[in-house]
Amino acid sequence: MTSSPYVSRAGLKLEHALDTFNVDVSGLACADLGCNIGGFSDCLLQRGAARLYAVDTGYGTFAWKLRSDERVTTLERTNALHIEPPEQVDLVVVDLGWTKQCVALPAAQRWIGDGTIISLVKPHYELSEEEKKIEQVGEGISPETVERVMVRIRTTCTALGLDILGETTSPIKGKKSSKKGAGNSEILLLLRPSQNVI
Repeated sequence: MTSSPYVSRAGLKLEHALDTFNVDVSGLACADLGCNIGGFSDCLLQRGAARLYAVDTGYGTFAWKLRSDERVTTLERTNALHIEPPEQVDLVVVDLGWTKQCVALPAAQRWIGDGTIISLVKPHYELSEEEKKIEQVGEGISPETVERVMVRIRTTCTALGLDILGETTSPIKGKKSSKKGAGNSEILLLLRPSQNVI
């Protein structure tokens, strides 16, 4: 298992995205939608985020070292899809588990003006019921299916008025099986509201 300087291995996923996309979060106001234990939050705080809203439907899961950080506002028992943001932030990071991107991204958009979104795409959660019947989800869905899913998500981003500024594969696969080496590829997207004026 990959060692991690963060409270969960999710921090390594965001670390990879920030490095790949050359995003400096120092001094930024951020929101972590679907924070869970806090891997993404930990990464943002270690990189100098000025303040952070940690949003999750769960309770008591968010790591103590993060909830006790004076920069953090913890919003537990809170559905990220329905919350009214207390303020506009510079960066929203998204890992909403089973929630499809077509639902998660509009929620993230409410938090930003002209800021940015980094969203973790889990293609195995984007599959249609028909696709699930033919894919071995626990063993890792096929690259062809991943690309088909990503085509749909890119179309969704365009429809939502979001430009894709970056796209990268997570260095860590999602946990979907106890079998060694199994798991599903995940993709991180860097998004920003389109500046195009029609």
